Amino acid sequence: MTGSPGSAPSPARVLTVAGSDSGGGAGIQADLKTMLALGVHGMSVVTAVTAQNSLGVHGAWELPGEAVRAQFRAVADDIGVQAVKTGMLSSAALAATVAGLLAELDRAVPVVVDPVGVSKHGDPLLAAEALDVVRTRLLPAATVVTPNLDEVTQLTGLVVTDEEGMRTAARRILAYGPRWALVKGGHLPGSAQASDLLSDGTEEHWFRAARHDNRHTHGTGCTLAAATASYLALGHPVPAAVGLAKEYVTGAIAGGFALGAGIGPVDHGWRQREKT
Repeated sequence: MTGSPGSAPSPARVLTVAGSDSGGGAGIQADLKTMLALGVHGMSVVTAVTAQNSLGVHGAWELPGEAVRAQFRAVADDIGVQAVKTGMLSSAALAATVAGLLAELDRAVPVVVDPVGVSKHGDPLLAAEALDVVRTRLLPAATVVTPNLDEVTQLTGLVVTDEEGMRTAARRILAYGPRWALVKGGHLPGSAQASDLLSDGTEEHWFRAARHDNRHTHGTGCTLAAATASYLALGHPVPAAVGLAKEYVTGAIAGGFALGAGIGPVDHGWRQREKT
């Protein structure tokens, strides 16, 4: 942490590059809430604006590449970043723009890529023609990539049905060049636990938590990726950062609450509420 004389020390700085969720449960909004809860300073580059609520995505408008670049450079050149998290990128052009911006960062800055493909309600958030850019340009820039099982299928063609399949998925994702792959098993059928596999091709770490009987899970993936980026910015090594992020998101899922007529969000402030 740094600061000027007479000021409070500055917290670690984390930048999210993602879409806006007008309902407040996922995307930029979830990322910034997570970062605040974990004690880092969250900053944002908005890539797209969605009209979204508990029932689904009702519209999406991509920002021009120059707007994305201007936001990124404004933050990175003045404030600086200690970790970056990417989310919804929607198109090949945007994915290429963001990959180019990440390439301009110091390689010591950790990058967490959440390869967002579809929303919690099944709405597509990544164009099919963008997949090749994600594979060849975005994933090689990642310190950690965090696909769920649907995104594994989208990126690799592999359909995962068991934990051995998650190992295969990790190997296929790592072949695209990220340093670590975190394959999220929350959609694994018939499992009593929510199990995630973190691998760098040599080390393997399993993170397991009890499943909570709660349908209000909007924003889970965004929250886990943002929490991982936050803990990396705070200086934790990747396995420890993922473990702490898993603990945080498990509590957020347990606290998920009804909002609107559909699927409500996880509770990003669950620790603060427990204290009171």
